[in-house]
Amino acid sequence: MLSNIIPFAHSVLADHIAPGDTVVDATAGNGHDALFLARCVGEGGRVYAFDIQAAALQATQAHLAEAGCGRQAVLVGAGHETLAQHVSGPIAAAVFNCGYLPGGDKRCITTAAATLSGLRQALALLQPQGVVAAVLYPGHAGGDAEAEAVCAWAASLPQQQYAVLRYEFINRTNNPPFLLVIEKRTV
Repeated sequence: MLSNIIPFAHSVLADHIAPGDTVVDATAGNGHDALFLARCVGEGGRVYAFDIQAAALQATQAHLAEAGCGRQAVLVGAGHETLAQHVSGPIAAAVFNCGYLPGGDKRCITTAAATLSGLRQALALLQPQGVVAAVLYPGHAGGDAEAEAVCAWAASLPQQQYAVLRYEFINRTNNPPFLLVIEKRTV
């Protein structure tokens, strides 16, 4: 059976993350990706979780604490376009789950400019054979422009340095989300 977008993204991320690694959740939201990443890196690893909304960071903190995974997380109250200001070392993986906070204000969305900046910074920090996963939602206002811009940028990455995969269901209605995975090759 084919996996839905998020479970597939998590399976790809899990294949590239080892205990003790440093990883990034570029859009903390309700903390589901941060918790998944925290479990992957274990107590010796580090998860940097970014969000501009206090409610998202509070939800993420509560989610991590409830699961006993709060110690390895650093919550950053800033947008992912500031990623390199907060993360200095190599990272094994990053996940961008774009759009808006589920259950939150649908007018507060990720933007093409901020997401592209964050993706560029994540790639610069990415260790060889690391991955960046970006879930894009073209079905909401502003999401289509963001998805188009990110896809155009990803398609322009040199194939000698990066492998880019697009995973999507093409027979679903209402502009369903899709996943881009960028793997940094050993050069």
